[in-house]
Amino acid sequence: MSAYADERPERGRRARPGRGRWALAVVIVAVPLALALFGPLLAGAPGPRATSFTLGGGHWLGTDFVGRDVWRQILLGGRPVVLTALAATALGYLVALPIGLIAALTHRGWLEELLMRPLDILLAVPSLLLILLVATVFTPGAAGLALLVALANIPDAARLVRAAAAEAASRPAVEAMRMQGETWWRMGVGYVGRSILRTLAADAGIRLTGVLYLVATAAFLGVGVAPDAADWAVMVDRNRTGLFVQPWAVVVPALLIVALTTGGNLLFDAALDHARRPETNGTRPEKKMGKRT
Repeated sequence: MSAYADERPERGRRARPGRGRWALAVVIVAVPLALALFGPLLAGAPGPRATSFTLGGGHWLGTDFVGRDVWRQILLGGRPVVLTALAATALGYLVALPIGLIAALTHRGWLEELLMRPLDILLAVPSLLLILLVATVFTPGAAGLALLVALANIPDAARLVRAAAAEAASRPAVEAMRMQGETWWRMGVGYVGRSILRTLAADAGIRLTGVLYLVATAAFLGVGVAPDAADWAVMVDRNRTGLFVQPWAVVVPALLIVALTTGGNLLFDAALDHARRPETNGTRPEKKMGKRT
């Protein structure tokens, strides 16, 4: 039997944890994501309000602080959190990507300083504090909250893009493209941008998790949402006074937020781990030379 044949069972055993991680991530994230996307379609019309913080009476998860059905509020409350977080993440990268790429590829020191130094100042302000400071001057809605969270994430994302792109921009291939007169678009996006895709994918998973927590925290503090809005984070805030009387109005939305962030992070991590495996690229490890037994 060859040495290569002895390796195959071991490689199979290494592949199983990856499949298990995929399954775990999908199971964790599927429920909150399905509720966020399809919940409003299943919520139906609001029924008559009952007594606050009660169980039973046709409300299988009880009622909230103003007597509304908790299950209906859960069906309606996930979409604002998910859409705001996705919009904030996308807007942050939409600004951070060109800034980071230009700063990494430019040979003009003054331009790099002009792009990065204001972001360093903004980075020194904690994200939540920045959102609260702006919210004291303006009253943001859901779109305003997405813009504020995106603004808080731009400095860190731009620094990461610049650091990753600087390594790719220092390769001989980029200098050869410069000498051949290639356009900035082909160098910056076609080569450097493609070289940092895996780094950006890893950062996107972590950043989306952080954005979800930041959006939920801001909503918990009343920024960007109405005090009685159908929102998972608002539900946790407004119903916590009845936690020991009717816990489901707090526990269920809190668990859904945790499951969404944890599952999303695991999903990105599993995707990156799968992309690193030799089997995904259609390659086989070289056979080892050894004596047959």
